[in-house]
Amino acid sequence: MRIVVIGGTGFIGQAVLKEFLMTWGRELQATVVTRRKEGAELFPIWQRPFVWDVNESPPPPSLIDGVDAVINLAGETVAQRWTQSAKQRIRDSRVLTTRNLVESFRQAARPPKVLVNASAIGYYGDRGDEELTEDSPPGSGFLAEVCQLWEEEALKATEFGVRVVCARFGIVFGAGGGILERMMPMFEWGLGAKLGSGKQWMSWIHVNDAAGLILHAVTNEQIKGAMNVVSPNPVTNRDFTRALARAVGKPAFLATMLSIPTFILRMQMGEGAGALTASQKVLPKVAQATGYEFIHPDVEEALREVVHRRQLLSLALASTD
Repeated sequence: MRIVVIGGTGFIGQAVLKEFLMTWGRELQATVVTRRKEGAELFPIWQRPFVWDVNESPPPPSLIDGVDAVINLAGETVAQRWTQSAKQRIRDSRVLTTRNLVESFRQAARPPKVLVNASAIGYYGDRGDEELTEDSPPGSGFLAEVCQLWEEEALKATEFGVRVVCARFGIVFGAGGGILERMMPMFEWGLGAKLGSGKQWMSWIHVNDAAGLILHAVTNEQIKGAMNVVSPNPVTNRDFTRALARAVGKPAFLATMLSIPTFILRMQMGEGAGALTASQKVLPKVAQATGYEFIHPDVEEALREVVHRRQLLSLALASTD
């Protein structure tokens, strides 16, 4: 199995690489695309670093010629204040990167069999209590527009005989990265709080299932087009807040009594605050229809696993000091 992972040094990328290694073992040949030459020598021996500035120009066709799968997870974080320049970076890091990548497919003698290209449930916009599946139409707003452009660029690879999967990620929970690493200290101090009213739906997934679904998309030829990378059990922000408080051993009633007002979020993140309070009740119809079995479908169990994993990582780091 030969794969190329763009964004392979990130939180989700590392989980995906481990998932493929556990499945394929010594048969796996992984090339990890990085923008930095520095540190390339530190990659594990089974990961082959390849330096490419993803926004500048297409990579050489030799990068992807004859590989089984390309997994593109590149993208500027949306968890920042949305200035005009930040919005441009968010858009370009997704749309231009994918456009350049697909151009290399056109030039390759043997394009990859499958492209799994990241997208996000931001595609659906703010939809209240509506249940959303891959068949639901796109919403409105900046993230919805970016996701539509992003997926349009990825789907152009079908012109070269490539099977394309647009993996619409929900909020990814895991130890060592993602949104929980920023939220956890406040909850551990007993200061966790719901966002706004707390009634908005959150569609989430444990990082192990996120990686498992990427592997599922690569190996299952039935999957084409959009695939929601979310748990089958979305929760409201209020219920998530209660579950995380319990997972860290703090009183849940206090967390759900406290609230961060919307105007405070807007002061900190500007227009980007809307991404924190948007309501998206997204279901993994494609994943379930094609037989994927979730490892962590329950939010409280998933959060307890993350807390436990963080504690183990802390102990491991302490033992090396």
